[in-house]
Amino acid sequence: QVQLVESGGGLVQPGGSLRLSCAASGSTITLNPMGWYRQAPGKERELVATITSGGSTNYADSVKGRVTISRDNAKNTVTLQMNSLKPEEPAVYYCNAVNVWSRVNYWGRGTQVTVSS
Repeated sequence: QVQLVESGGGLVQPGGSLRLSCAASGSTITLNPMGWYRQAPGKERELVATITSGGSTNYADSVKGRVTISRDNAKNTVTLQMNSLKPEEPAVYYCNAVNVWSRVNYWGRGTQVTVSS
């Protein structure tokens, strides 16, 4: 079993920065890729960014150039650095990991990001 625990959410002003972290525990050796998704009220959950164990990244078009995802395989953590946050980006941000063999998706409980002046 896999557990994902997010941290780092909070309130930030428009144009500000925030860093989210996710720590994985359990059967982490099979997790690939890992990433972040977000869900705003009344909207579907959407991809923000993913990263493989080899460091290959994939970003949503809406965040390219402003967001950086990184991964520490030794510590089983994945981090999302978000810059120039926009007023339309408040959401609950979820950490995600996929079992490379079964393709089962694991989700954290989410962390709230609020963008407001």
